[in-house]
Amino acid sequence: MKTARFYSQGRYHEGTLVDERVLVDEGGARHDPEEVTFLPPVVPTKIVGLALNFAEHADELAIQTPEEPALFFKPPSSLAGHRSPVVAPAGIDYMHYEVELAVVIGRRCRRVKAGDAAGYVLGYTIANDVTIRDFVKDFYRPPVKAKCWDTFTPIGPYLVTDEVDPGALELRAYVNDELRQSGNTKAFVRDPAQLIEFITGFMTLEPGDVILTGTPKGVSHVYPGDVMRLEIDGLGALVNPVVADDGGDAR
Repeated sequence: MKTARFYSQGRYHEGTLVDERVLVDEGGARHDPEEVTFLPPVVPTKIVGLALNFAEHADELAIQTPEEPALFFKPPSSLAGHRSPVVAPAGIDYMHYEVELAVVIGRRCRRVKAGDAAGYVLGYTIANDVTIRDFVKDFYRPPVKAKCWDTFTPIGPYLVTDEVDPGALELRAYVNDELRQSGNTKAFVRDPAQLIEFITGFMTLEPGDVILTGTPKGVSHVYPGDVMRLEIDGLGALVNPVVADDGGDAR
């Protein structure tokens, strides 16, 4: 099942995609997905990001794969929905996309073993971990300014709760219809079950919380006027235009 949160006809709705052309809301009314305003499909208390979960991505950044999961937080204020603009701050040099499988937690959990982790997963969606490389001077400092700007975590369009094999999914990122990034979750250094075990070893995860599982090799510049389209097999396509910020220099 693919569920969504959206605005249509001046009202907020939660709905289900019944085919590629019809969203059915909580009251049974039908909506055209091309005519609604998508919101992030989940409302997390926290977003836990993971760096360097593909060895080839670590290689392209000339960074050694860490011995344990390298985690960081992104705030809920960074979330954006499908088709919402991503705002590029003025005065930066290198902003890029990162296509990632997002794992959504379904039940409150703490100290979960990897073998039991699937029972705590509500579903999966697509995330774009937008990053400004200018502000990643030392990887071992949390990349807060690099990743936490408003609009820097587009997610969606749907929460997919069907049975999905998170260990065998193709990921692709296009910029202006040019394929820039591709990979497969088979190449994860650590799979979602291992991540849930590690994270819940010291932190409680709540329903709706999101784990970003890392991006493959192939990041590159995006600029105002570009359109990013991220795809994961079975989860759909997440599309976001890049627009310029008029609020002054980011530095």
